[in-house]
Amino acid sequence: MFNKILIANRGEIACRIIRTARRMGIATVAVYSDADRHALHVRMADEAVHIGPAPATESYLRMDRIVDACRRTGAEAVHPGYGFLSENPRFREALQAEEIVFIGPPAAAIRAMGDKITSKRLAAEAGVNVIPGFDGILEDGEQAVREAARIGYPVMLKATAGGGGKGMRIARNEEECRQGFERARSEAGSSFGDERILIEKFIEQPRHIEIQVMADSHGNIVFLPERECSLQRRHQKIIEEAPSPFLDQATREEMGEQAVRLARAVDYTSAGTVEFIVDRERNFYFLEMNTRLQVEHPVTEMVTGLDLVELMIRVAAGEALGLRQEEIRSNGWAMECRVYAEDPATDFLPSTGRLVRYQPPEAEHGRIRVDTGVFEGGAISMYYDPMIAKLVTWGPDRDQAIFTMQEALDEYVIRGVRHNINFLAALMAHPRFRQGELSTSFIDEEFPHGFRDCDVVQESPALPLIVAAIMHRLYMDRAARISGQLPGHERRVLDNWVVVTGGRYHEITVRPFQADQGYRVDFEGQHFGIKTDWSFCQHILRGVINNQRFAMQVERTGLGYRLQHRGVTTEALVLTPRAAELHRLMPCRQEAGCSRSLLSPMPGLLVKISVKEGELVRCGQELAVIEAMKMENVLRAPVSATVGTIVCRPGDCLSVGQVILEFE
Repeated sequence: MFNKILIANRGEIACRIIRTARRMGIATVAVYSDADRHALHVRMADEAVHIGPAPATESYLRMDRIVDACRRTGAEAVHPGYGFLSENPRFREALQAEEIVFIGPPAAAIRAMGDKITSKRLAAEAGVNVIPGFDGILEDGEQAVREAARIGYPVMLKATAGGGGKGMRIARNEEECRQGFERARSEAGSSFGDERILIEKFIEQPRHIEIQVMADSHGNIVFLPERECSLQRRHQKIIEEAPSPFLDQATREEMGEQAVRLARAVDYTSAGTVEFIVDRERNFYFLEMNTRLQVEHPVTEMVTGLDLVELMIRVAAGEALGLRQEEIRSNGWAMECRVYAEDPATDFLPSTGRLVRYQPPEAEHGRIRVDTGVFEGGAISMYYDPMIAKLVTWGPDRDQAIFTMQEALDEYVIRGVRHNINFLAALMAHPRFRQGELSTSFIDEEFPHGFRDCDVVQESPALPLIVAAIMHRLYMDRAARISGQLPGHERRVLDNWVVVTGGRYHEITVRPFQADQGYRVDFEGQHFGIKTDWSFCQHILRGVINNQRFAMQVERTGLGYRLQHRGVTTEALVLTPRAAELHRLMPCRQEAGCSRSLLSPMPGLLVKISVKEGELVRCGQELAVIEAMKMENVLRAPVSATVGTIVCRPGDCLSVGQVILEFE
């Protein structure tokens, strides 16, 4: 077994690998860029080596610097995690030349499966079902249009290298095909250094289901329970679960057997994932093979009890797998939510900044798991993937796994950056998700105009109103107890209040019960008994209402309150009845008019200006392209107008709100 390994990655996956290595008694070495000097993975490792400036191309993608770090620290092996150099065969060969073990598959397998055209051909030869398409590289947009016409729309344009949804576009007509080819090629070049694009038939209403394989160098290969990864946005997975609510046992076994055949055909060792697209009739087609650990591997670990990182390390050290296919069992159900620094209300634009408050739900062995690479006071950088954490829950069945996830999301506190927790909670509560009716187009279909709180059906619409009233009563009771009040003029706290939300006025009565330190609340003819031990410094109010426990994020906002529960944010103002009468007479603030400038909605690199000064543009036309957090974002004209002065040029680094161009 190894004495010391280096983790050629950052963030939550580096922290996750360090935890397993520490349990195995293996010393760890972290690498870090300028932006990650104070990162959590650097703090956790036994040693840390600086490898360059913040951009990944100058640090985490520099093979020479990582190999040099191995030499300097005496690391015997390297775990690449995922992303960066994890699927680069030249990295494996560079380590091998220095007699350093790569904790992953052979270079030949990485090379074969890393090219989507080669992998598709090898899959077909191994007896794996494949999707119809063009067996070659597209030269330009016109060829893409010709091949699309032959295959039949819709088609998928995607990079031959890499993954994670980058360099992928769906086209349903000629115009989308031409534009999609250019966008996919540009994004592939910037993300993977490889602009090659292929085209294939796009399966309507597809499910994305993948099979985890594990193989050793002694000829042993097994497959583990499948993962359903159909909930995606821009081809980026959002929620994963194991097992799939869609597969029957016969399909499950056939997919697993095909995955093993492909792994055996390329002499695979270590952990790998064979991804399939599955249609409505459970016909499945090979999509790609990821020759690395997957982001969503924790759901497999939760239902099998296996540690995939430990297995990878042991296989790399030459040990036999020690697992037989008939011994592998799936126990219960696991869910994983990817918590991102992004704003769902503004088309999921990435968010950067400092985590002024970071309080994940408490981990519970076998029930709740949080894989994270951040900490309170740390920063979310513009240079890397915006993932904050992976939240994983387990239950004896799917409903219980979802319920536990809902509770955990309610207790996940993040302040300082925008995040997608409210969106994740809304997905968990969505009737179609609860029924398991999933596809990769789920989010586009259910949220066609983006995500808004008003799209979510509240399970208990009265609950945030009641909690706001109780919080206000607690504040008023504390104020009444403050010493120094004049005799005869002590503050008297009322029982009757009016809660104002969204322009509506709700009359609520809150009476304390001294016997059990609870409250009786009367609202719209209903009676609620509530107990809570909440104190003013806590960001989560936990309690029991009519014998049902709940948890809700709460925050004082000036004279009002902000409450978050089950994906819904409620802004509430609690007033006396007389103050509510006067509040009704207050004039509403008018919204400001549209800006005459195109502003950068995020920090990032200006990749392209698509218009010229004096050009007449129509509403929805592409104006500029910004690259942020490894993804290209297209900015479009909000109205038809004439372009005035173009302020910024391609290559400029933009800050939030910076003027890119002005309209006449």
